[in-house]
Amino acid sequence: MNEFKRHTIESAPQAAQAILQGAQQSMGAVPNLLATLAEAPETLKAYNQLHTHFVNSSFDAEELTVVWQTINVEHECRYCVPAHTLIANSMKVDGAITEALRNGSALPTEKLQALHDFTLSMVRSRGNVTQADLEAFYAAGYAQQQVLEVILGLSQKVISNYVNHVAKTPLDPMFQPFAWDGK
Repeated sequence: MNEFKRHTIESAPQAAQAILQGAQQSMGAVPNLLATLAEAPETLKAYNQLHTHFVNSSFDAEELTVVWQTINVEHECRYCVPAHTLIANSMKVDGAITEALRNGSALPTEKLQALHDFTLSMVRSRGNVTQADLEAFYAAGYAQQQVLEVILGLSQKVISNYVNHVAKTPLDPMFQPFAWDGK
């Protein structure tokens, strides 16, 4: 019972089938992460809802990518880093941003770097950021709303990163060109 099941639309619990069908329709395949999450339909629903809410936050495509990939890289998620590289490409995010995040180099703007630094502080301190962290984030042009939205993005990524670690989710063929070996 050590290997986690990856469900098809047909094998998934009924409560998970609609989400898997939606993924199939929008992406042409059911990603292995969602196929794994389908075992626990409420977890799959929560992940999907968090994703929708985070995409609808005040962050633009570049900022979404910075938050997602900062967390993915810090958590060393070999599934999510490639997946979010493809997602960033589909959202027309500058490849220099994606590569900087994947490789741990400086971001092209001070504002994006501040978002990365704050997100990283949030992850590493488990939410116990310092007043200096907050002040630097605010000085870059962000506000309390974005502090809370970073936490929203982190909530989504904890589900996917941790599931991928424990389930050893195999990388889908569509993400293979963006494979990542870690820090």
